[in-house]
Amino acid sequence: MLAEALAALAAAGGGAVVQAAGTDAWNGLRHRVGEIFGRAGTARAAAELNRLDQTARVLASAATADVAAQRLRQEGVWAARFEILLEELDEAGRERAAAELHDVMAFVAASAGSTAIATGRAVAHNGGSAVTGIKNTGEGHPGPARAMHTGDAEATGENSSAVSGIVNE
Repeated sequence: MLAEALAALAAAGGGAVVQAAGTDAWNGLRHRVGEIFGRAGTARAAAELNRLDQTARVLASAATADVAAQRLRQEGVWAARFEILLEELDEAGRERAAAELHDVMAFVAASAGSTAIATGRAVAHNGGSAVTGIKNTGEGHPGPARAMHTGDAEATGENSSAVSGIVNE
């Protein structure tokens, strides 16, 4: 059984895979994940790269209603893949793979930016404001942002605003 910290790392790695899918970070993540699994052999690396490609296809083709469920499912699939790998390695290999997985997550966080998918409805009344998606405030925006299948936006009343997507203020 994997220690709690490594299990959490594997789960975060699964999240990074899903976060990078469909973004400019994908090729970098794919390469780095291939290297991590490559330590377990080239056949294993090739199989995992094929699985990554399948994940990208599944997420790209998911119907609007299924996007959130597919993202959760794929996060779980990749968390399990990373857990299995970490369990199979000796202590030194596990430490090296864990460090590389941390690097992958940092890369994705810096490259993929914020993602909002299958959000709800933004409704603002009587001078209020509402956003369904991503709202970046301040001078420094945290990097790229992506919003897909965001909900409807409705604003009623003077000075009301509702946005479905991305707002940079």
